[in-house]
Amino acid sequence: MRILSGIQPSGALHLGNFFGMMKPAIELQEQGEALYFIANYHSMTSLRDPAERRHNTLDVALDFLACGLDPAKALLFRQSDVPEVTELAWLLTTVTPMGLLERCTSYKDKIARGLPADHGLFAYPVLMAADILIYDSNIVPVGRDQKQHVEVTRDIAIKFNEAYGQTFVLPEPRIREETALVPGADGQKMSKSYGNTIEIFGDEKILRKKIMSLKMDSRTPQEPKPDAEKNLAIQLLRLVAPPAVARDYEDRLRAGGLGYGDLKKALFEHYWNYFAAPRARRAELASNLDAVNKVLDGSAEKARTLARKVLARARLACGLD
Repeated sequence: MRILSGIQPSGALHLGNFFGMMKPAIELQEQGEALYFIANYHSMTSLRDPAERRHNTLDVALDFLACGLDPAKALLFRQSDVPEVTELAWLLTTVTPMGLLERCTSYKDKIARGLPADHGLFAYPVLMAADILIYDSNIVPVGRDQKQHVEVTRDIAIKFNEAYGQTFVLPEPRIREETALVPGADGQKMSKSYGNTIEIFGDEKILRKKIMSLKMDSRTPQEPKPDAEKNLAIQLLRLVAPPAVARDYEDRLRAGGLGYGDLKKALFEHYWNYFAAPRARRAELASNLDAVNKVLDGSAEKARTLARKVLARARLACGLD
């Protein structure tokens, strides 16, 4: 089983990235041949600063390795270090119906939030399809909001296979429903685009302030909260605290008598402790960047070996070779 997923270096990684994509991906490295790429081509649709892109790309590598990705079990590489993916994207573009891309909700959402309607943003799903198909990927761990892109990938692969013969493996999305959507500091989906993120790593004082600023309602501590399971702090606590601890706080909030300030303090402590070991590991990695770059370069070469085979197959199928 070959597993493939990617993450954009568009800013500091946050709890939504970790629980929605990184943690499931790291767990899957024990179950098959895992390839994880840092999607720096994709980041060009929203990030224009080249220095920031370089910095963020290295940060993503540090974060992934600190959180448990094992280079002996999984590949971790920059998307741009496998240029074959852009050639395959063109081959796929020629069989991709416009209507398929026009129906992509991610494009509509980003336009609605004010991103410019350029071709890169519109054709994003085709490049994503190339990312997936070029490694004969079987499983793609994604957040629920990315499921449509995997479905589009399957549709494009089917179109190509129908036109030129059986060429591509059809991938399947894998979604962890319990953590597929992580709420942000304002209650919406956690996203850099919304400015509501809680980062995995960062300054303790800044992160404490973010958590203590979580939106709560106006009910007093003494009032029972029959809808305690919907409380934002409780939802986040379930992710970073032992289940029994999270249930205890939820029960206390439901019964009344637990103040929101105390609840948020408990959330911060459990969140900070949850990432204590990765934080220490990240500091070690940051002091030896040559080793990190060696992982990225070595993984890219292995990924290119796989990509060249699939691209050669596709070129032959459509008459380019």
